[in-house]
Amino acid sequence: MPGHRARAGNVQKENWMAQRAAFRAAALVGATALVLAGCGGGGGDTADPAAAPSTADTAAPACEPAQATPTGSPSTDPLIIGSLLPETGSLAFLGPPEFAGVDVAVTEINDAGGVLDQPIQHQRGDSGDDTTDIVNQTTDRHLAAGVQAIVGAASSGVSKLVIDKITGAGVVQFSPANTSDEFTCWEDSGLYFRTAPPDVLQAQALAGLIAGDGAQRVTILARNDPYGTGLADNTEQNLLTAGIPQDQIQKIIYDPNAASFNAEVDQIVQFDPDGIAVIGFDESKRILTRMTEVQIGPAQKSVYGTDGNMGNALGEGLPPGLLEGMKGTTPLTELAGDFQERLLAQDPSLTDFNYAAESYDAVVITALAAEAAGSTNGADIASEINGITADGEKCETFADCLAIIDAGGDPDYDGVTGALNFTAAGEPGSGSYGILSFTAENTIADDTEFVIVGETG
Repeated sequence: MPGHRARAGNVQKENWMAQRAAFRAAALVGATALVLAGCGGGGGDTADPAAAPSTADTAAPACEPAQATPTGSPSTDPLIIGSLLPETGSLAFLGPPEFAGVDVAVTEINDAGGVLDQPIQHQRGDSGDDTTDIVNQTTDRHLAAGVQAIVGAASSGVSKLVIDKITGAGVVQFSPANTSDEFTCWEDSGLYFRTAPPDVLQAQALAGLIAGDGAQRVTILARNDPYGTGLADNTEQNLLTAGIPQDQIQKIIYDPNAASFNAEVDQIVQFDPDGIAVIGFDESKRILTRMTEVQIGPAQKSVYGTDGNMGNALGEGLPPGLLEGMKGTTPLTELAGDFQERLLAQDPSLTDFNYAAESYDAVVITALAAEAAGSTNGADIASEINGITADGEKCETFADCLAIIDAGGDPDYDGVTGALNFTAAGEPGSGSYGILSFTAENTIADDTEFVIVGETG
């Protein structure tokens, strides 16, 4: 649709820059929207402002992200999406829901006629973690196979290993789970996107939870990688903004591959905090076990986790009750029951749904962008992605959005993760987080609350 493609040039670029400027301005004055709603639905309650730290010190770095430009040589080759998600490694527990989200999206897109009247293909791939070279091997296979878009990685540290290779090849990289703030201003030629909100937002949700519970002396224990250090720094700043003095905050950065975490846990014992945030992956099991042995575990202290460990996989193999009472945050949207049913039909063994919706939306947005561009070239797809998520006619499914494109209109896709409203950096301007807790069975409780941080308009 020529009219639609023209709009995706100068006009939408101006809109995206305006959105991003507004987002920064809102951050600088601490205009954070924080809404809590029970899992069972119904109206939400406005949170106590004291529990919602200002974003003044955690705003994303100022930059003007590059925007992809159309190639001028559209391709109508079939769209091939490669996945770069964790089947192995420290985030392997996130793999099943993410793969299920991708597969459900591919099936539903093809049931609606595919992209440019051709079925899309999914080339599955393992990302491993940052202790192996699996991610490079998988990426090389994908690029050799001619994929135009790659969904992944889950880990920010893993994405850093291949983002330049992927975007340098003119291929879209679309992560459902990267949260490191480093990607906001990454020099990616406008080819990197994510459906997960950046950690500058999760830090607000986590600090709000800790401060809202009344903690006055807090330890932040974080793994030494872009995810851990970034989230730790932002959480520290938000705790300071919430009124906790600097000398009442202890921040410890640890080597996730260390043989033991006893030294770090001993430091926490000496500091004697009333709240402890553990920002880690699967090594969190060993950390929490040691914390319990020295009487500073969830049974004795207020212990908090984040998306890297707040899942049922954390409790597997641990003594009964060890995690009971532990709370945490993870990017999460209150999913409609039918979406979970569609995921379970794809993979009946699912026990967690973390990042399934973000993976699904990444595929749908990519497919709609290819339709809007009339091309499956990576740069052509990238030039339309931000516009698919904002400033148009609302639609919630691939089929409904495609009908708008076919009629010459401009869709504004609100996915299963909700309204996306991508900024110029190709990321959500607001974040929805689940406040999760563990039961006596070391499993995630059903009474999830949801927190929305950032712009909501």
